Amino acid sequence: MDTVNTPTPPTAPKLLDQVTERLRTKHYSIRTEKQYVQWVRRYILFHGKRHPREMGAVEVEAFLTHLAVDGNVASSTQNQALAALLFLYKEVLGIQLPWLDNLTRAKRPSRLPTVLSREEVQAIMGRMEGVYGLMARLLYGTGMRLMECVRLRVKDVDFGRGEIMIRDGKGGKDRVTMLPQALVAGLRDHLARRRTLYEDDLSKGKANVYLPDALAVKYPNAPSQWAWQYVFPSGSFSRDPRSGQERRHHIDEKLLQRAVKRAVDAASLNKPATPHTLRHSFATHLLESGYDIRTVQELLGHKDVATTMIYTHVLNRGGKGVVSPLDRL
Repeated sequence: MDTVNTPTPPTAPKLLDQVTERLRTKHYSIRTEKQYVQWVRRYILFHGKRHPREMGAVEVEAFLTHLAVDGNVASSTQNQALAALLFLYKEVLGIQLPWLDNLTRAKRPSRLPTVLSREEVQAIMGRMEGVYGLMARLLYGTGMRLMECVRLRVKDVDFGRGEIMIRDGKGGKDRVTMLPQALVAGLRDHLARRRTLYEDDLSKGKANVYLPDALAVKYPNAPSQWAWQYVFPSGSFSRDPRSGQERRHHIDEKLLQRAVKRAVDAASLNKPATPHTLRHSFATHLLESGYDIRTVQELLGHKDVATTMIYTHVLNRGGKGVVSPLDRL
């Protein structure tokens, strides 16, 4: 008798693979993808490897409370874990969790940003040169966030209008900031060298760059065009974890962070300054120069002016700019 070979039914993808696939379908960044998958994994392990479909709001509350009470995590970390689990239940499992009333929230500290004086900024810049010096000056001169600078594309620098278009900033928003005239010559020279590197990559068939939101499908030739290249590229090729393609990514942000730290140490500053401190200083110095807070809000890309208002607390001299009575004796 002939035996009939019935095809083996395909196995359902594992939960973490489903999470990854859904994140990519909704065009989340690779960083968010890694963090969300990590939080889902930790949630499952915390509850003895039970499937999330068997759990619900009570188990989510228990895990997030554990992070705050036992893990002593920052509020931003707890919020990220919550976002990951809400994504898991809503987008992957199709379950709407009820409001988490019994959740112990991590306390959000009320801290003022570290701000450098103009002299301190100058001291740092004087100890930075080359690509990292140019990037640090862009951070201070435009108010960009670290990753916004790192991900800057050639097409978003407009020398004619003296503008830089910041694409897909925090909250997925675009905005425009100024291109400092002091950086025009240096940035032009850098882009001339960048063009040479691009042409070398193009001759090797390795000029393709990552494009977000399926733009590579809509515009098949765009990934290898000059306009879409990163202004600050990596020094080597790497394999894209999503597509598997080997290509040149943007520069690693940690390299700039280390360069700023070396400059801060060399300048013997007694402040814990980082690349983000340059953004804080940009905002504060604009307000000190008399620009209105709404303009600064738009340049920074803040959704709410209340976020920008924090810089009014570090203006002037001393506590709230008040002259001590001791100085009046």
